[in-house]
Formats: sequence, C-alpha cells, structure tokens
Amino acid sequence: MDLQKHAQPESAAPTVAELRASDADRDRIADILRDALAEGRLTADEHAERVEGVLNAKTVGELEVFIQDLPAGHQRPASAAYTPVPPRPTPGAIPTEADANVVAVFSSAMRRGRWRAGRRLHAYAVFGTVEIDLSEAIFEYQQVVIKAIAVFGDVQIRVPENVSLRGTGGGVLGNFEVSPLDSVDSEAPVVYVDGWAVLGNVEARPRRGKLVADILDRVQHKVDRKLRKHLDR
Repeated sequence: MDLQKHAQPESAAPTVAELRASDADRDRIADILRDALAEGRLTADEHAERVEGVLNAKTVGELEVFIQDLPAGHQRPASAAYTPVPPRPTPGAIPTEADANVVAVFSSAMRRGRWRAGRRLHAYAVFGTVEIDLSEAIFEYQQVVIKAIAVFGDVQIRVPENVSLRGTGGGVLGNFEVSPLDSVDSEAPVVYVDGWAVLGNVEARPRRGKLVADILDRVQHKVDRKLRKHLDR
C-alpha cells in the first residue's frame, strides 16, 4: 500500500477483495476445497493444485478464485462480515494517561519482543531513536494508541500484518508516514498512531510475516478462567 505522508486525509477504504488474507481466510477456503474433494467435485490433482494456490494467495480476492466454481463459494458474500475501522479510537475507550513511556534523548530506546501492549503508549525521540515493535507483543486490548513525537529524532513503529493500522499526524520540516492496514477479522487489534515529526521522522508500518493471535483468543480465555473459578468453588 502507498504510504500516507504528512496529514493527508484518509483514503477510501479498500474493497474486501483487496484486503490481505489471514490464516483464518485460508483455512476457510481449504475446508471448502476438502469438502469438494470428498463430494467428487474436484479430482485429487485439482484439489492439490488449488490448495497450493491457497497457501500462496496474498489477498481475499485471490482466495475466492479457487472456490468460484463451487456451490460453497456462493453461499455468502465475502463483504458481509467486514466493518471498516474508524480513523479514530472509540470515545472513552483509551485513557488519557499513558500505560508506558519510551523516551530517547541523545540516545536510543526500544520496546520489542514478547511484551504486553497496554491501551496507550507514548514515544518521545529528541535527538535520539525509539523503536516500538508490536510484531510479537501480547495484545490485551483491541484498541491501542501510540503517541509518537520526534524532534530531531526518529520513531519507528512495527505491527503484525493481521491487525488494522491507522495514523493521524503531521510533520514540521519532518516526515510522518503511516502505512494503513485493514484486517478482515473484526476481533483483530487496531493500532492508532498519532503525533508529530519536527525536523525528524515518525514511521509506522506492518512487519510482513508476523501475525498476532492472542487477541483472537482473549475473550474465550477469560470465559474459561471464569468457568474454572466457578467450578472450583
């Protein structure tokens, strides 16, 4: 996708066919192909060829091609479950106080690896470099806000490729770039990046090949814990 430079207005939301395919999308198509093989609609060679194509598909539209001649491929439109992500967080969902601050003044600072992402993170780079890598982070909340301020500095933000990413900010003789991203999963996290680059650089984009799964199981895990506590009483 093209980078959104400075404070350009939000571009039109991509169609569902243009969205990046998730593992769940590939599993759904693979299940349909397996059923078609069992029903005799596909030969073994056709099934193997299509499964290989599913594994290599990048977008939802590419996946749908493999089932367009099968009855299951016309049972529901792919767009029915997709809801566009708003450009700003839900009012009241994000606290005004930061859960954590990452500050680099004439130095470097980073937050990466396996760590718990809160609802709000502030990153300040003053003649320094800050790296915020969410590609292996544990998402405990669906909406995460990162406020990034770079003054003669650099703030680099990376997110998993199956989350949604939005940016609102600008540059003053600097560079503010956010690569917008849309997840087809309504339960996937949404990362909002806002801030300013003053004679500096703020950049946020997905790290390809990195996926987040924690948020998708979050609700079920909470239910399971409550159920176990109830049974132990």
